[in-house]
Amino acid sequence: MKISKRLQNLPDQFFSSLVEKVGKKVAEGHDVINLGQGNPDQPTPKHIVEAMKTASENPMNHKYSLFRGKQELKQAVADFYAREYNVTIDPNTEVAILFGTKTGLVELPMCLIDPGDVMLLPDPGYPDYLSGAVLGEVQFETMPLIAENDFLPDFNKIPEEIAKKAELMYLNYPNNPTGAVATTHFFEETVAFAKENNITIAHDFAYGGIGFDGKKPISFLETPGAKEVGIELYTLSKTYNMAGWRVGFAVGNKDVVEAINLIQDHMYVSLFPGIQDAAIEALTGDQTCVQELNARYESRRNAFIAACDKIGWEAIAPAGSFFAWMPVPKEFTSSEFADYLLNEVSVAVADGSGFGTFGEGYVRVGLLMDEKRLEEAVARISKLHLFDKVAQN
Repeated sequence: MKISKRLQNLPDQFFSSLVEKVGKKVAEGHDVINLGQGNPDQPTPKHIVEAMKTASENPMNHKYSLFRGKQELKQAVADFYAREYNVTIDPNTEVAILFGTKTGLVELPMCLIDPGDVMLLPDPGYPDYLSGAVLGEVQFETMPLIAENDFLPDFNKIPEEIAKKAELMYLNYPNNPTGAVATTHFFEETVAFAKENNITIAHDFAYGGIGFDGKKPISFLETPGAKEVGIELYTLSKTYNMAGWRVGFAVGNKDVVEAINLIQDHMYVSLFPGIQDAAIEALTGDQTCVQELNARYESRRNAFIAACDKIGWEAIAPAGSFFAWMPVPKEFTSSEFADYLLNEVSVAVADGSGFGTFGEGYVRVGLLMDEKRLEEAVARISKLHLFDKVAQN
């Protein structure tokens, strides 16, 4: 049976290899501390689950939903942005309901650019950005994210010929995998660069609800002129522990939103109406759960980084997201180090090179278990004496 070249060209699913390795280790009877995952470990808040239960019993929700989602959910999105970011969103023209933001990110190149056109992707970055480029049959150039520039792309280092060719750019702050956050000045530079080069910006705001040290992550749409050049994609997966519910939205530029809605008209009807009702409750209901979750992740971050400091494994503490981006000892590649930790002390981390060329030299650690388990992982790693010289100095 023939399989299309489009599918044959898709990159290997990076995380499937990690899952397989961890599963094999567990099957052998080892107690694996899995810090390589990105799946929230807490349950969905009860008031959201109750809203879903009620909605599922409503016969009206058993029918097809409106093609482009419930108007009440779009209004809830607009109210959320007004409350959280002081950004005005037109629920009629500036909101597209998504089957999780991964769907939006993968389908966006097909919406906005043609085969052979160029898009800009962060390196390191979320691996499924590449899936969208391949399925859209577009070319891509990468923007290095390095520690010396606070893991922000340097637009001045993008060659002029590439900047002029590019039609779409992906950004993601708080950042997966580095934990870096964007600044107001950076987003102002982004808008100026986009206008100068006629580039559409898609800001992946998946970790928008998770910021530390009293600093709330900023929305791209807070920047003057942002809606003129792009959109922001927000998922309920992280902020409300709704990863399995697969619900998110894109907001911003009305032409981009219309393009997303148009492609989805041909691919779906819409989300199960009950999930939309639960999403309305999440966005408009009691937000105490968000504050508590943020505090939980900050406590975990502090415990993990403190434990690492004690053994000499030094890194920049993440300012947002639930990931820590940890440097690899010089005698290892990222892949070798990840395998070494799993094989020697049953600690799983994500190989940084799986996120891009500039991910080499790092591993990603997920802060998705309690402080004691994170500290135990570091204690196991300390027995390998990888950082003894650093700690002594």
